[in-house]
Formats: sequence, C-alpha cells, structure tokens
Amino acid sequence: MNSDKPQTNPQQPEKQSAALTPNAQIPEASEYVKGHTPSENLAGVISAEDGAVSAEQASASEAIEPLPELKLKDLEPTAPKVEASQSVDEEDTVTDLSQTVAELKRQERDLREKIAALQQNQTQLISEQLAKSQALVERMLEEGLKELEQRKQALEISVEQLERRRERIRAEMRTSFAGVSQELAIRVQGFKDYLVGSLEDLVSTAEELELSPAPQQLQPIAPEEQPINSRANAPQFAKQEFQEQTRQIRQILDQYRNLPDYYGPAWQLRRTFEPIHAERVSNWFFSQGGRGSIKTMGSRLQNILIASATISVLRTIYAERLRTLVLANTPERLGEWRRGLQDCLGISRGDFGPERGVVLFEEASALVQKADRLVAQKQIPLIIVDETEDQINLSMLQFPLWLAFAGDPQQMSSYQY
Repeated sequence: MNSDKPQTNPQQPEKQSAALTPNAQIPEASEYVKGHTPSENLAGVISAEDGAVSAEQASASEAIEPLPELKLKDLEPTAPKVEASQSVDEEDTVTDLSQTVAELKRQERDLREKIAALQQNQTQLISEQLAKSQALVERMLEEGLKELEQRKQALEISVEQLERRRERIRAEMRTSFAGVSQELAIRVQGFKDYLVGSLEDLVSTAEELELSPAPQQLQPIAPEEQPINSRANAPQFAKQEFQEQTRQIRQILDQYRNLPDYYGPAWQLRRTFEPIHAERVSNWFFSQGGRGSIKTMGSRLQNILIASATISVLRTIYAERLRTLVLANTPERLGEWRRGLQDCLGISRGDFGPERGVVLFEEASALVQKADRLVAQKQIPLIIVDETEDQINLSMLQFPLWLAFAGDPQQMSSYQY
C-alpha cells in the first residue's frame, strides 16, 4: 500500500502543479484580456477556475480531452501592435492637423500678401490719379495764364497803337494848323479888314431894319400872313433883334480860340481853333446869315474842324433841337466825316443815326425828305455838304441853316479819290 502511495503522491503534485500553473500565469492572462473579446476572457477565467479543482476532479478530467494551452508568448506582441496602430493613427491625425494648420497659415499668409499688394496698388493708383489731376489742373492754369497773357499783350499793343495814333493825329493837327497859319499869315491883315467891313455892313443892316416902319404897317394883316411866317423860329443872325445871340456866338468862338478844352463835354469843340477857322465860321454866321458856302481848307480834316465848330456853337444855342445832316457821295467819305466829328466833338457812334444828333446821307433827295420831317417836328436841321458834291440840290436851299464847302478850282483837293 505504501508503495502505491508514493507512486500516487508524485502524480498528485504534478497535477497540482499543473493545476496551479494557470493561477501562476493569471497576471499574464489579464494583460491578454485587455486586447481580446469577452468570450476569450471568459475562457481564460474558466481555465483559471479549473486549476483550483481538487485532485479528484483533476483525475476525472484526465479522461476528457484537455483544452489547448494559451500561448501567452504569442499574445504578448499583439498589445504593442494595437498600441502602435493607435499611435500611428494618432500620428496621422496629428500630421493631418498640422498639415491643415500649415495650409491655413499658408493661406492666411497668401491672403495677407494679397491684401498688402491690393493696398499698395490702391495707394499707387490714388497717387497716380492725384498726380494726373494736379498735372491737369496745372496745365489748365498754365493755358489760362497764357491766354490771359496773350490777351493782355494784345490789349497793350492795341493801347499803344491807339496812343501812337492819337499822338500822330495831334502832331498832324498841330503841323497842319501851324502850316496853314504860316501860309496865311500874310493875309491876316486883309482878313481883318474884311471882317471889319463885314461888321460895318452888319451894323448898318441892323440899323436899317430897326428903323423900318414896315412891320407896324403890316400889323393889321398879320393874321393873313401868318402861314407865310411859318419859320418864325428860324435863326437870322444878321438882324438886330438877334444881337444877344450874336454876342453869345462871339464869346463861344473866342473861347474856342483862346481857351481850347481838349477834354470838355460832348458836342463841345475839343481841338485847336486857329484864327483862320474862327474867321470862316464868323463869316458864315454874320455875313451869310447861316446859309452859304465856305471855301474849302484843302483837306477834309480842316473842313470837318470848321463844321464841328459850327455844330458846337449851334448846339449851345438850340440844344437837342439841332439836327445835323451830312451829305457826301461815297460811304468812305461819310466814314471820314463820322470819325472826324467823333474826334472833334467827343461824341460816340450812338450819336449817329436816323433819330440821333447826326445823320449821314449819300443822296440829296433823302436828305431833303429828312429835313422836311424835322421842320414839321419843330426841329432845326443843319445841312453840311462835302466839297466833292459838284452840284447842289436846290431843295436844300429852302432850309434855314446849310453849310457847303466849295472846292478850289486852282488847287486839287488832297483827298480826292
């Protein structure tokens, strides 16, 4: 019996050791459980519990086919692989995120660069536009200044031309007047004698008219003759009753000769009035009674001066009632008359016209019609005839005031054309 026990006993420890082996390896199985399914874990638990079965049960279980041993050595590398795969996934995720962040940063950097470039372009465009605008404004200002300078220069040239023309006209007037005075100095005494004789004739005529009883005898029939005296207001400078007008005319002529006013009011003579001119005008007023011809002075400018003095005197007496009618056969000569009257009387172009102070005519018939209308309107027409008119319309002789310049047959006029 004893011999059997020792035989059996060694077997039991082997079984026990075999049964205890799973318990001793449980910690390793627990590590295995972490990477396996619950069914696999349950199998491991069952194998662990079987290790605690008694020896009797162990002998009984020998008859059953033993379960295959779990090879922990084979399971040990699995956990690191799982962890490695997880770490690889995490690393991939981190890599992807880092790449995404890097891409976003790159996009952000690109956007910032684009914004900076756009801002720079905008600033450059604005500066270019401002530069263009400033250049355009400067160019416009320069052009405007150039135009103003050109206009200023043109005006200065015009002013200089007008000043030279004025000086030339003044010099010509002085020269011509002085020349005429020198040429006629020898005749001065004869003119004085002629003037004295004319005045004596005037005085005698006035005395005869004053002593004549004829007006008293005709008083009863005066109403019947009233239509004949329709020109009662016509000037008659040779009669005694106009002695006050005679004195006024002489004062005006003396003023023009001794105290010329070159900047006086309009319709007043503004030129030098020599004794020869005063003699011609006085003769026309007092010897011819304001109706007759005067020998030409040799130039239209001199004739215009005499006519201007006559117009100025009559304008002083009759004011705006006096209307001057000038007759010349060409527009050029009428233009000379207009310019000469403007220069001598200080009037403007507005004073020339059908209803103005001076009217210019090329035909005598039109002048006569205008004079008739003026007389009907209680106006006083003064007819002035240019020297180039060879024939005088007899209808002009019916008016109270007319002055014609007679040409000198022995001397050609200096302005015939």
